[in-house]
Amino acid sequence: MNAQRVTTPFDARSTAGDVVAGLDLTGQRAIVTGASSGIGVETARALATAGAEVTLAVRNVAAGEQAAEDIRATTGRQLIRVAPLDLSDQGSVAAFVAAWEGPLHILVNNAGVSATPETRTAEGWELQFATNHLGHFALTTGLHSALAAAGRARVVSLSSIAHVQAPMVFEDANFRERPYDRLLAYGESKTATALFAVEANRRWAGDGITVNAANPGAVTTNLGRHLTEADFAQLPAYDFKTPQQGAATSVLLATWPPLEGVGGRYFEDCHQAPRHDPETPLQGVADHAVDPAAAERLWQVSLDMLAYARTR
Repeated sequence: MNAQRVTTPFDARSTAGDVVAGLDLTGQRAIVTGASSGIGVETARALATAGAEVTLAVRNVAAGEQAAEDIRATTGRQLIRVAPLDLSDQGSVAAFVAAWEGPLHILVNNAGVSATPETRTAEGWELQFATNHLGHFALTTGLHSALAAAGRARVVSLSSIAHVQAPMVFEDANFRERPYDRLLAYGESKTATALFAVEANRRWAGDGITVNAANPGAVTTNLGRHLTEADFAQLPAYDFKTPQQGAATSVLLATWPPLEGVGGRYFEDCHQAPRHDPETPLQGVADHAVDPAAAERLWQVSLDMLAYARTR
């Protein structure tokens, strides 16, 4: 963990709109994945409100177009675009990257799936790891030159408190040897998204690219559609946020001026998270999610998996 913990004037009740109040993002270009509903659409709305040109990268283009129209209507901003992106399909990710032109100032890796029944991609990868981590890994590394061209760019990688009980099992990231556990697989994928921020920031800070991880908190969205009553019964008693509040930490990391150059960290409730303490199970970041050695290992594992997939 970094010695100097970052705190801000915002908190768990702050909204994305609160965070961007008074900011001017005119001339900045942003991508938000999974921006057709929930936290994603509120993240995109806040960025647009501040004047950014926002691309909604979505699996369902029709839903994305509806979200774009809603954002235009509520913000008065017209520079809202929609582009197809299926993070579980490496061909879709490659096509999105190939179609992007010009600099990219903000990338919010917001999309995700949670607690899915055991499902495998065409490469044989477990769906949650493939979507939440590998898809975003391929997207972000593919857009590296666009981020570097912006001069000062920010990447936000969405994680979750679910990471706490789920250190990466590098030898079996795709649950080929272990019995499949939907919630554990989700947690590991979110450990991976936190570790990605650590290593990406280390590699790219010299290019002017700042990367941080965000835990949005518990929000009732489509992400929980695979959770059963039995799943909810074993979950802690979360203090649920609105989607606007859930988007605040992502928007903070993407825009707040005092965070310029501050990277490789894990934030929650608009502050850098403290080290996880079992006495406060719904807060903090586990050591295994910010471990530089694990982050470097995951980066290489991810590169190897993508390279192997391209040879098949």
